[in-house]
Amino acid sequence: MTANIALPRSTARFDVKSSQATSTVTPASKTGESLSHWNDWPNTYAFETEDEQRTPIELTVTGKIPDYAAGTLYRTGPGTYKVATDNGKGFAASHWFDGFTQVHRFQILPSTDSTASTKVYYNSRRTTDGLLEKVRKSGRLDGITFGQKHDPCESFFKKVGSTFKIMLGSSDRDEGPDTANVGVTLSVNMPGLPGLSSVDDNNAGIMTLTNKTDASIYQRIDPETLEPIGLARQTVLHPDLKGPMSAAHAKTCPVTGDVFNFNLEMAKDITYRVFGVSASSQKTEILATITDAPAAYLHSLFLTTNYVILCIWGSHYAYHGLSLVYEKNIIESIAPLNPAKPVKWYVIDRSPAKRGVLAMYHTPAFYCFHTINAYEEPSSTIPGETDIIADLCGYDDLSVIHRFYYENLMSSAPGALNYTGGKGDKTRSWLGRYRLPCVPSTADGKKAKPRTATQIFAAPRAQSLELPTLNLTYITKPHRYVYGVTDRGSSTFFDGLGKFDCKTQSTTFWQQHGQTAGEPIFVRNPQGSDEDDGVLLSAVLDGYKGKSYLLCLDAKDMTEVGRAHLDSVVGFGFHGTHVPSQGVGKSKALDC
Repeated sequence: MTANIALPRSTARFDVKSSQATSTVTPASKTGESLSHWNDWPNTYAFETEDEQRTPIELTVTGKIPDYAAGTLYRTGPGTYKVATDNGKGFAASHWFDGFTQVHRFQILPSTDSTASTKVYYNSRRTTDGLLEKVRKSGRLDGITFGQKHDPCESFFKKVGSTFKIMLGSSDRDEGPDTANVGVTLSVNMPGLPGLSSVDDNNAGIMTLTNKTDASIYQRIDPETLEPIGLARQTVLHPDLKGPMSAAHAKTCPVTGDVFNFNLEMAKDITYRVFGVSASSQKTEILATITDAPAAYLHSLFLTTNYVILCIWGSHYAYHGLSLVYEKNIIESIAPLNPAKPVKWYVIDRSPAKRGVLAMYHTPAFYCFHTINAYEEPSSTIPGETDIIADLCGYDDLSVIHRFYYENLMSSAPGALNYTGGKGDKTRSWLGRYRLPCVPSTADGKKAKPRTATQIFAAPRAQSLELPTLNLTYITKPHRYVYGVTDRGSSTFFDGLGKFDCKTQSTTFWQQHGQTAGEPIFVRNPQGSDEDDGVLLSAVLDGYKGKSYLLCLDAKDMTEVGRAHLDSVVGFGFHGTHVPSQGVGKSKALDC
């Protein structure tokens, strides 16, 4: 995505009959409004919310949120998707990924004594007010979007002009920091950008907060007020990073704090530049340039101790990316997944030797939004060699990106039945593990035959998750547990939270009818020794009350230990990050 693009995370998987009836629910906060919701599971209010809380307020806490969870939880993603326009027609974004960004901040303070409860304060802010004003005046959303349905009568030449303005990186210098829709992931103290030279203990160690998306653009926001401060393109990191596309999910080395990502340029030739940003020197270095891969929409990548893995899955842009010029949105620019075209896995050296692309592996075709984790282990077949193990949430085709139109997601929408039950099977993920065997110590060379990677397992959709997270101390290390949202067919959207055990390939679930949870963030218990010693924090909509709460679950058994109640709605967002109160240095501000 580009300047006016925001991206997300996907769904999960389960097989359920779609025979549930609709019901009428009137939440307490929606006076005079009565809507019918599929399967008595209301979720519309968190898609349409315009609630904003710029001044921090204290929330009511029930149960017990442990003191070690103290710190700041940030969430980013869409708030409203509707705009009242001067022409009286109104504007509505078509796709969830194009909803207008709002950032949320939960400040968790430890209890003062053994009998007192943890305190939670909340504030939020839209970060797109300048863009909303443009839409109000013009009645449209210009530029490349993820899935906005544009006027079919708009001239080709107008489309070309507005699109290349974004693709070539030109912009109006007078545009403010709130004129771009950037809000898929958040980075704390992201290296390389202006304003970060060292880390201190002020503001819990949070010096900078940056909104990111699947375009090569960043939005700096104030860590406390959430006010937009400025916009920057990846060229501020390195002049060669001039392509329009990148991954919302950069990867951070848990040891050095260095950040890794790619930049995709679609000019005469297709060029991926895989780069690393040093947390110590604040300098950016291009690790590899790849010109033999198709242009593709890639939301994330992999990182191990010694390698960056760029996986080119089956979301290829048609006509070498030129389809973006005409279609002006990501969805319509992507060609259907071709089962005959293998996925390409490029293994890039990030060790001090920096030997570029070492090898390229093939696997059968699939699509993916989110990688989970990757690590190295001794070869399973050849002593002395090294294999890479990589986990991800996969799909058999691209149906999932079409599912996320608002008309399909909202429980009260006419299209609510479009992807319910068995109809939505292809839009639910499978959690897969792959092995890239015997990574070479010297580059294979461009003429070498692709190596073969193998799938170790693909968990049943009924056990799989989306928006995956884990204990961050296990990044680049062997992990057992993955947490995420579930989609077992009970709702038109997500319907619970899950803990997947990679060893047994079984899942423990949390689900309450009418309660729609967002991405769970794992907070480690510093006194614990097990991988799952900690809690999960998730923003949840109570569909019956029309209000949200911050849910705290025991990460071992997925039981509730506490919640903090809001009198408003937190919109269904994409991703978040938790910063512990003891401070965060460059090596702890992890993108994953």
